[in-house]
Amino acid sequence: MVSSTSAWRRQIISLIVWQGLVRAGIGVVAGLVAALYLTRFIRGVLFDVQPGDPWVYLGVSLLLLAVALLASYIPARRATKVDPIVALRCE
Repeated sequence: MVSSTSAWRRQIISLIVWQGLVRAGIGVVAGLVAALYLTRFIRGVLFDVQPGDPWVYLGVSLLLLAVALLASYIPARRATKVDPIVALRCE
């Protein structure tokens, strides 16, 4: 049986991580659109990479999403360890 405290913590973590990943996903999509549009301007400075290489775009996108996942999970986990009453009193 899952305690209510554990469920509460899991809900807080999932809410914060989901919000972070949605924002990161929007940023990745905007970045991909901009990168695909701007490749014709940077062809001269690319070495050993084709301007439209899908593996590079996929790799960079996954790396950015993984960093965003960590960047939202760590503070979310830390936030669940603080008692809400104590946090409200400090405000």
